[in-house]
Amino acid sequence: MQTPIKPNRPRAREIGIQIGNLPTGELNGIIDVPGVKVGHVTRIAGEGSLSPGNGPIRTGVTAILPHDSNIFREKVTATAHIINAFGKSIGLPQLLELGNIETPILLTGTLNVWTAADALVDYVSAQNPGVYSFNPIVGECNDSFLNDILGRHVQREHVFEALETATHTNVEEGVVGAGVGMSGFGWKAGIGTASRVVHVEGTAYTVGVLVLTNTGAVSDLRIDGFPVGQHLTPEESSEERPGSIMIIVATDAPLSHRQLTRVARRATFGLARTGAVASHGSGDFVIAFSTTNRIGTSPPEGGGSLSTFHDESALTFLFRAVIEATEESIINSLLKAHTVVGRDGNVRYGIPIHRIVEILGIQPPETPPWDE
Repeated sequence: MQTPIKPNRPRAREIGIQIGNLPTGELNGIIDVPGVKVGHVTRIAGEGSLSPGNGPIRTGVTAILPHDSNIFREKVTATAHIINAFGKSIGLPQLLELGNIETPILLTGTLNVWTAADALVDYVSAQNPGVYSFNPIVGECNDSFLNDILGRHVQREHVFEALETATHTNVEEGVVGAGVGMSGFGWKAGIGTASRVVHVEGTAYTVGVLVLTNTGAVSDLRIDGFPVGQHLTPEESSEERPGSIMIIVATDAPLSHRQLTRVARRATFGLARTGAVASHGSGDFVIAFSTTNRIGTSPPEGGGSLSTFHDESALTFLFRAVIEATEESIINSLLKAHTVVGRDGNVRYGIPIHRIVEILGIQPPETPPWDE
């Protein structure tokens, strides 16, 4: 089965939902942070009853590259924050110990993480002959409700394609890449992204967020503070799953590992604003990096040091930016996701845009430029 044509569904701001007070970047996505690239490979094939190892396939992989250069040779200052650790992510212990990232970041379905990590090692080792140890960063959410998860249908060629086709302008959202098989608040969800711009000491800096949403109970959904989930339920109720979320934060602000950790923790507030509670069985992780402070493989001549802000001059602005961008990214991941039928006929419905407009009291165009 070929990938179907995706309906033209709107982002939050296209239907008048203005989350927060800060301005967005030009494309309102993580790729607004200079140098950052995003690539997706979507895998949709087969239909009907589950045949483990064969399908139906509803999965994919998403790649986030912090910059265009050799990331192993020019590592970026980074951190991770674990909200709830029921997850299978790879590479976070070394990231936390050393405070840097030395490979692109991959997102995929849970049981794809090891094959994705193997492929990422192949990709990075080919760029760095003579190096024999790498720390691949791979995050995941569980797509088993729609996908043949045991089939592990993301393979080496898919990872390489996502990495090699990543661009500085990719703001694809919803049912794309790692988001193909994901759910959110009882509805179809997936990839979402947003950005904010802040000014510190006369200079503009960008905070970008990309999420892989697979979390939330139906009745808990809040959009811009309004309890939408109390007024809107999917046509068919289905099992409640613990769910998870991966939140990737990028910025060009010159932050230390300690400062980035403080910023990453605030993404939790953006998640909470949407109504998610990080249940017992959820895997909720934040990975954050700064593209400005790069770390070479050997000490610079004459020593050298990282440039950073004084906490009081910048961090509160950046806290607000990551909270707003995380909240909007999650809402975008819902609004952009269309209905998907998966294995065994399981369905996740795209949240109905016309009902969102009605519930929030938004005045839509006479002829809305989107599909349901």
